[in-house]
Amino acid sequence: MPIATVNPANGETLRTFDALEADEIERRLTAADAAFREYRTTGFAERARLLDRAADLLDEDQQDIARTMTLEMGKPVSAARAEAAKCAKAMRWYAAHAEELLADEHPAPADVEDSGASRAFVRYRPLGPVLAVMPWNFPLWQVVRFAAPALMAGNTGLLKHASNVPQTALYLGDLFRRAGFPAGCFQTLLVGSKAVEGILRDRRVVAATLTGSEPAGRSVASVAGDEVKHTVLELGGSDPYLVLPSADVAKAARTAVTARAQNNGQSCIAAKRFIVHTAVYEEFAERFTVGMRDLTVGDPLEESTDVGPLASEQGRADLEELVDDAVRRGASALCGGGRPGGLRGGLENGWFYAPTVLAGITSDMRIHHEETFGPVASLYRVDSLDEAVELANDTPFGLSSNVWTRDTEETERCIRDLEAGGVFFNGMTASHPALPFGGVKRSGYGRELAGHGIREFCNATTVWFGPQPR
Repeated sequence: MPIATVNPANGETLRTFDALEADEIERRLTAADAAFREYRTTGFAERARLLDRAADLLDEDQQDIARTMTLEMGKPVSAARAEAAKCAKAMRWYAAHAEELLADEHPAPADVEDSGASRAFVRYRPLGPVLAVMPWNFPLWQVVRFAAPALMAGNTGLLKHASNVPQTALYLGDLFRRAGFPAGCFQTLLVGSKAVEGILRDRRVVAATLTGSEPAGRSVASVAGDEVKHTVLELGGSDPYLVLPSADVAKAARTAVTARAQNNGQSCIAAKRFIVHTAVYEEFAERFTVGMRDLTVGDPLEESTDVGPLASEQGRADLEELVDDAVRRGASALCGGGRPGGLRGGLENGWFYAPTVLAGITSDMRIHHEETFGPVASLYRVDSLDEAVELANDTPFGLSSNVWTRDTEETERCIRDLEAGGVFFNGMTASHPALPFGGVKRSGYGRELAGHGIREFCNATTVWFGPQPR
């Protein structure tokens, strides 16, 4: 895949970039290793000062970087601005909390004595240069939620971003440079996917984190496993959205539209399977369908646009295959079901797909088992909580889940039985720096954000002192 900015709203290639040559990759690996040797000795106050400065610069750049993101991958520009603001917030959160999150841990005095020690504790130490393989759908946020904790822990970062967002990738490297981080602390590597294995096998790269597709995760995990290097993987999701009889149906339907259509439907944690109890099914289906149908599809640079294009022509083709397969096998499109009409001014050449609600999904359809990366919702009717939970878990993925209920017993049952990295009640799944984020099953392993995320790339070092001489 070429490294290029191609505007998905009209298919126009805006800029192309050459991949780094082997000697330049070597130079940057050397720089990352050298930077780590010095940077790991800095204190939390100095790291926080630098990260706060990066947040300030990002706020200043918000309009420009939002436009760049929109031109590169098609998200509505209002959503791009919100993404930039969220990144600055996360930077400041880690700047404020990292020292506390990585404070020495002291066992109970009785346990220290029982170990034969006069003193013992656990100290978190940085690992070294970490390779981050990141996707295009949240081109700032996916990187910052790794970079902010990793840098605050004392690691250095090497970013291999998706090849369709090279300008955003370069901006990130420049952002940390302008903030004053030492040379080599955070570097963007404009390379293709074939270069990842060699970089990960390099002795100076100590770990990797990847957000992306299941095949990409398998590939990176396989190489890292062969090298015995730590990885964190956040892969696909097919998140269920349960609506039970006690739910506020009107609010659940309004929120469902946002939960499905956010980021043009291209989000791992977007709700994708809407599992609705028969007692409220008709009302929910009507409200949800109207809400999806009323979304404004168009130029993502326009403030009034709700849904822009998919990020790639292949992505739209993949989505069309899933929908067409479902319809051929008996599903019905309550709205959408194809490319939107009426687009003008070059947008007719863009990779748009109409917001779609499919009903009558059955297990023989591909869409029942595969992730839909676009504004397409699968709607199911169930007769009981047991059936809802069973259907929610009938997926190879387990990233997050959403449940609408005001019943305490149903709440506890869903916390216990839903196979996911998160359960969000009476709202939609969202990531926040104070809450751990990640999945189970084929959605990956490890956690980002919160204390869990900053400790993923630390060495939990046991420090033990023998008995004091008498």
